Amino acid sequence: MAILSSLRLERPTLSFEFFPPKNDKGSEELLDTVHELGKLDPAFVSVTYGAGGTTQERTREVVQRIISETCVPTIPHLTCIGHTEGEMTEILDGYAEDNVGTILALRGDPPRDQPNYDRSQDRFRYASDLVNFIKKHAHPFEIGVAGFPEGHPATQNRLIEMDHFKAKVDAGADYICTQLFFDNHDFFDYRERCLITGIDLPIVAGIMPITTLSGMKRMADLAAGSRFPATLLKTLAEAGTQAEAIRQAGIEYATAQCQELIDGGVSGLHLYTLNKSSATRQIASELTF
Repeated sequence: MAILSSLRLERPTLSFEFFPPKNDKGSEELLDTVHELGKLDPAFVSVTYGAGGTTQERTREVVQRIISETCVPTIPHLTCIGHTEGEMTEILDGYAEDNVGTILALRGDPPRDQPNYDRSQDRFRYASDLVNFIKKHAHPFEIGVAGFPEGHPATQNRLIEMDHFKAKVDAGADYICTQLFFDNHDFFDYRERCLITGIDLPIVAGIMPITTLSGMKRMADLAAGSRFPATLLKTLAEAGTQAEAIRQAGIEYATAQCQELIDGGVSGLHLYTLNKSSATRQIASELTF
């Protein structure tokens, strides 16, 4: 099940991201969420891949279940770190058997328990290496790559950043899915940068609704370089200290952000769900495509 044809339509797509649960109970809860969000007719859903491949088996298990129990195209994330060429071939062979049509190819992060991990020894050092390898596989996978509207955290020079990004695209990428951002100016500027660089692929915007202040602080720690615009901070400050008011303020901000992107001709919206359906359903119900 591939997705590229839907990304090329005039109407923006809607899609969701999940992460592999740690246990069977979480897996059942996730499938309930997938079924609930499936009522919104998403173009696809994606399933993340833990640092250093730590969720490899569970990622595939979740992908297999979503494919077998729903009609929604399902995209596994796949990262470079720690995999040999043989291991990567085995993973791709498995996804070909599962009827997976699209893969999101990422460089990824080293395992948290290996802070001094030596990437120079990896067979796939960069996402471009992985894209090139997937492109040569016998199964004709469509390939997505990550985009960084706020700039790649490891490359401060944005001119060099776009050179690196174009190498990833030239290796065979078919579409771009961005990391989360909160200021649409960053997205529209990034889209223009891509066109100037000669990159004309569908770009799906990654949106994370803020529903708690603690969640925003964790996000700031995990997503190095994330910018929280003053308009967002003001909106949350005006909500006061009541949890429901903060949640609603964050959802309303994300809804307005999504609508502006739709009106600006975005190829698609990709909502980071945190494996919950409530905020995502509320946002989707308010949008006009």
